[in-house]
Amino acid sequence: MRIPRIVMKNIAVILAGGRGSRMGTDLPKQFIRLQDGRTVLETCVDVFHQNEHIDEIAIVMLREYFTEAQALLPADRFPKIRYWIPGGAERWESSLNAIKTIADANDSMTKSSINCKSSIVQSSIIDCVNVLIHDCARPFVSQDLLNRVCEALEQHEAVTVAVPVTDTLYEVRTVADDELVQTIPPRSLFRRAQTPQAFRLSVMQKAFHIAMHDEARTFTDDVGVALRYLPDTPIHIIPGEESNKKLTFKEDINL
Repeated sequence: MRIPRIVMKNIAVILAGGRGSRMGTDLPKQFIRLQDGRTVLETCVDVFHQNEHIDEIAIVMLREYFTEAQALLPADRFPKIRYWIPGGAERWESSLNAIKTIADANDSMTKSSINCKSSIVQSSIIDCVNVLIHDCARPFVSQDLLNRVCEALEQHEAVTVAVPVTDTLYEVRTVADDELVQTIPPRSLFRRAQTPQAFRLSVMQKAFHIAMHDEARTFTDDVGVALRYLPDTPIHIIPGEESNKKLTFKEDINL
């Protein structure tokens, strides 16, 4: 008997909640204009909006900037934007808010609405939803990279993007406030993390549920949440691109 293909829904979560303090400007970095006149936010969202694999977009930012952002991203130009979600004080809180909001919205849908049920496969609705969590500060992500991430999600529950380390790395130790070289690890073992970091929605819902019961929780990104609290879930690496750089300082955008 032929097994019906499960149709997945891909939701891009754009994290734009920072204030851009390291950029040293009055506005958060997502509202800074690039050389073509568009803001970082517009540039980033447009890449995801154009991608044929992306079904919906969620914008996560501080509520105080909603009005300004919505003026830049009107519904008639960006109909894929379905969610405006308040950001948290830390990155993980913004991701958690997005996971909760998207899970609640999709739990209310019927399985048949995205063809997620067959006589062979019995799944909850959130098992058929992927979230691609991306830093708005990386507005130059390419269509090819998004395509490769979405294709990988057809086979894997957790996917991240990374590039090889090209610089020599020092592991250091501190003696009397002086840093000393301890070891020089082989750089072939290391990768520099990029985004998007993509998962089944059910995977991140479960990982955050466990994390919220850990008073000692510490993590810097969503891969860290999945790795720590769901260590048996493999996280597959997709080769990233040097052009997918993060805008952190003024020099990064030629201000």
